[in-house]
Order: sequence, then structure tokens, then C-alpha cells
Amino acid sequence: MSLLTLDHIEVKLGGLSILRDISLRVDKGEIVCVLGANGVGKTTLMRTLSGIYHPAKGSIILDGQPIHRLPAHAIVRLGLAQAPEGRQIFPTMTVEENLILGGIQQGKHSRERERVLSLFPLLKERLKQKAGSLSGGEQQMLCIGRALMGRPRILLLDEPSLGLAPRLVQQIFELLQHIRRQGIAILLVEQNARAALKISHRAYVVEGGRISLSGAAADLAGDERVRRAYLGERRAETSRGDMLSPTAASSYRRSSVSSR
Repeated sequence: MSLLTLDHIEVKLGGLSILRDISLRVDKGEIVCVLGANGVGKTTLMRTLSGIYHPAKGSIILDGQPIHRLPAHAIVRLGLAQAPEGRQIFPTMTVEENLILGGIQQGKHSRERERVLSLFPLLKERLKQKAGSLSGGEQQMLCIGRALMGRPRILLLDEPSLGLAPRLVQQIFELLQHIRRQGIAILLVEQNARAALKISHRAYVVEGGRISLSGAAADLAGDERVRRAYLGERRAETSRGDMLSPTAASSYRRSSVSSR
């Protein structure tokens, strides 16, 4: 059963169409990933789902209720939370204060805090520490933990592995599978395409603000176009129409080499 459904949405910023005719769904109990090169609209998609932007056309339905005209705080109350790109924690506040803010819309503090800390025992040792003094991996854990404080039904994650060492990336992705097993659906935007496809049930590829490919994650992982453009297994330069965009391919290979 679909928990989140986007139906032909279009998002404009400054008069320019950033997302065009986007339709996707996230079912209960699954992980869905969105792949694409930098600048194709993935973060805009996440911000639109969170209520920061509103679509010019189309609809967004969360468990049967339209949310595309609701403000961000109302969407959080309905069970959708985001761990944004770049973590965006409050660095001068303590770890504990950051967590409390994550649950403030739902009025859930101590009970959810203990649940989150059981997922991130390292944060329990840092509760009184300033969030800005945490390592990159610890800050990402705090970012995800803060989003989980509201007990969401669906968790949006925007580039959770960005800037992390490979060992920490593996830990984060193992954690996402554990969160999913607790009944929380996940929509994942991720530059590490190989890792994202490995844990996802289904996947979408965004190019130029549109969805160019979609299907089961295992099928996309075996698709020659995806393997060339996003998994770096062969040269991206090939015959016209035989692949995704060369810009997407080269961008993904550069980001994979530099950050992983």
C-alpha cells in the first residue's frame, strides 16, 4: 500500500521549472532511492515533500491526505520527517537539545529520546556536548536521530553518506535497514548509487528535472545505462541514445572518487 504518492508534480523556483512531471511512490515498509547527478533537482524534490517549496502543478498524498499545500510543521505532525543534506544541526546547542527540538512538534521527548539513543549509543555519551564539536559521522547520526524524534512514518534522507569515510558509510546504511525494519519507510537521495541500490526495494533516476528511469532496485543495478552512468563500470562516452546523460555520468564518477 502506498504511503507517499507524488502525481505529476512541477516545481518552479524564480520562474524556472526545476522539477517537471515527477510521479513516484513510497510504499509502507520499503526503502526507495532517488539517483541523479548534481543539480538535477533531487534536493528540490526533498524540500518540496517537506513543505519548504510548494508545487505549481500536481499533488502529493501522504497516507491518503493531500499535503502539497500544507506548511512544513503540519507535514511533520502528519508523520513525514527529513534529515537534510549537510546535516544542518544546531552547532552551538548540545546533542540533547538538538534531539529535543526534533520531537517538539509531536510533544515527544524522553520516551523517543531513549529509543533514538538505543539506535545511536555513541550519542548517549555526548548528550551534554556541543553538537558542533562532533565528528562528521556523529553529526550525521545526530541529524538522523533528530528526525526520528518525531516518530515519523516516512523518513526523507538527503545524501546521508556525503563526506563520510567508507566504514561510517557502511554503518549508516546498516542503520537505515534497521530503521526500515521498525516500520519506518525511507525515501533516500544518495550519491553513492551502489550502496543505495543495494539496500533499496525500488529506485528512480532523475535527469534534467524529470524521471528518466524507474523500477526495482535490483533491475536498475543491472541496467547497462545505470551501470555506465552511476556505477562507473564502463566509459560513459558511447553512442547517442545508449546511456543516461554524459554529464550525469562524469559528475557521479567524480563525486564517487573524491568523497569515497
